[in-house]
Amino acid sequence: MTLRNLLLLSAAFIALAVLTTSCGHPKTAQDDNIFHLENPDTVLSPYTGMTRAHWVQAATYLLDGAFSYIHTPDDPMYFPKQLDKTYPKDSAQVPVAKLEGLCRTLFVAAPLLRENPSLELNGIGVADYYRHQLTQLSNPASPSYIKPRPEDGGPSQTLVEFGALAISLTVAPEVLWEPLTQAQKDSLAATMLSYGNGPTIDSNWRFFNIFVLSFFKDRGYPIREDVLKDNLQRTLKAYRAAGWYNDSPAYDYYSMWAFQMYGPLWAHYYGKFYPDLAAQYLKNQDDLVDNYPYMFARDGRMNMWGRSIPYRFAAVVPFSMLALTGNERPDYGWLRHISSATLLQFLQHPHFLQDRVPTMGFYGPFAPCVQIYSCRGSVYWCGKAFLALLLPQEHPFWSSRETEGPWGTELKPGHAYSKYQPVTNLLITDYPNSGAAEMRSWCRERVADDWQQFRSSENYNKLAYNTEFPWMADGPQGEVSMNYAVKNARGEWEVLRLYDFMACADVNGHTVYTRRAQLETDADTRFLLADVPLPDGILRVDMAWSPADTELRLGHYSLPRLDRDITETTRDLPNKTQATIMDNGQWQLAMVPLLGWDGVRTVRPAGLHPMADSCAVSMAHTTLKAGSRKTLATLMLWKRSGQPFTDQELMPVRQLLPMDGRDEVFAVLYDDTPLSVDYRNPGAYNKVEASIR
Repeated sequence: MTLRNLLLLSAAFIALAVLTTSCGHPKTAQDDNIFHLENPDTVLSPYTGMTRAHWVQAATYLLDGAFSYIHTPDDPMYFPKQLDKTYPKDSAQVPVAKLEGLCRTLFVAAPLLRENPSLELNGIGVADYYRHQLTQLSNPASPSYIKPRPEDGGPSQTLVEFGALAISLTVAPEVLWEPLTQAQKDSLAATMLSYGNGPTIDSNWRFFNIFVLSFFKDRGYPIREDVLKDNLQRTLKAYRAAGWYNDSPAYDYYSMWAFQMYGPLWAHYYGKFYPDLAAQYLKNQDDLVDNYPYMFARDGRMNMWGRSIPYRFAAVVPFSMLALTGNERPDYGWLRHISSATLLQFLQHPHFLQDRVPTMGFYGPFAPCVQIYSCRGSVYWCGKAFLALLLPQEHPFWSSRETEGPWGTELKPGHAYSKYQPVTNLLITDYPNSGAAEMRSWCRERVADDWQQFRSSENYNKLAYNTEFPWMADGPQGEVSMNYAVKNARGEWEVLRLYDFMACADVNGHTVYTRRAQLETDADTRFLLADVPLPDGILRVDMAWSPADTELRLGHYSLPRLDRDITETTRDLPNKTQATIMDNGQWQLAMVPLLGWDGVRTVRPAGLHPMADSCAVSMAHTTLKAGSRKTLATLMLWKRSGQPFTDQELMPVRQLLPMDGRDEVFAVLYDDTPLSVDYRNPGAYNKVEASIR
């Protein structure tokens, strides 16, 4: 019996998600808490086994968990709260939390209902349930009632959810909208338009007004045309380059799962209203083809980066939007590979679900990556990924054979490949030796000004983000990964978060990416930072200044403790340096201090890692002397477990030569390649290189 048929059985059995164990016994979803892929198609999808039919099963599996809370048509989509920092904080916030659950689960439900309007889960007709709930939103006697926006009311979370609802109404009107009576339609329209015609926030929120107004305009309701056109034009002004929109002020996944979903989707359904604006959205969409897919690992998994990371696989929705709008440039076999792999990255992780609902975290619950604006129902924003089901089976997105894209053709072992993103100054790096993808991010936000406490946090402030090493949160005792930590004048460990991009250039075949940084609490504690991606990791060549004697640390990536203890070994290298190597059975991380450091120590904090209760991180340490400048050079390397590092892999740098009195360092790599790190101009080439060859 197929998974889909099981999910359509009566309430006594719908919780089953069947797999066959080695003994042939059935097991329920509650037994192991993961999605099981039945009959994978290894011909069409040799890397993931996933087909369109499996996507339907995955969406049904996810929605089935939500419907385990629904026993009558009046039951709200309201889920157990997780993490104290999330809302609702009081009863006044409960109605909008229920609205989030309703509107966001519809992202999963709407594509399913287009194909199967008779879908039942937990003994409830899914379409009947959502239609009933829609009628209750404007019914003052209902517990689900949402008050219209008062005339002087500002933007609110209700606007966000009504924008999401308008998208689902757009893609499945035959099931969700048309069966309503005219009176029900008019009542719902009045409530939703009170928000859509109103004020918004200068960010991706403008699209929520856009979709509410466009949906009702398309159905003959009067709207504020000036509000619609102004919001369309302003979203386009947020475009920068290479597929990236600025989300006031950040660059993160919102550039993709928001701007690069909403803009193309609007152009597809409503571009007839303003064809010139629709054309701009599609032109901007085309730019992402050559950039965004490179952010994913060779095996297709996504990176832990930026805010709202519990939305997880919503990150892949731009790929199906390219297909929906008719873009013929992409390798859709690669894009489906990425999309399916990212979906399975979470659906097959045992900690993704708790109480049959996605957790507030990356894999399991993890407070440091969750924002205060989220509630438990917020996580169903991930359901945007299932808009891929708007595409028919015969579309190349589904019918093309999976590929590895450039990983299987252009990206060769023994090299690191970087894609600088102009204007945004982001840097994407792919590492064929390990299959990892890495992002260097925007961050310049003060904790003192960050009232929502996320743009200054680890979500943005790391020196780099890697698909293989989800970020560790900072610890109170100075535990830090992939960042500097400085003991400030208050006696507190403070990490870098105030960065200014300087330049990015190719120097003899190697990318040199430079930034300035300063402490928030002391602008005179300053850094010049240079990242040089190498085939097996990163060469850091940095300079630091401090007006007072200051303790300083630099953390490598962190390893979670999985099914065995993390080992730590040291290895003496030929040039009198020593490598500290950690191994958790899956990955090895090596840290080699080249210049300026007093030593390396490894700590094993608890509660700081998104994948495990305990982890380990190696940190180089030293003391900055008052008024002096110190050059700090470090190798931060990685390799899969079971493959010992060679001496050459641990020491790819033959010589380093700081230039006295100048913001420059020269290096010679193991293959005799000269490398100039000039913080003012990393592309500079100086005759001094000849003397150190």
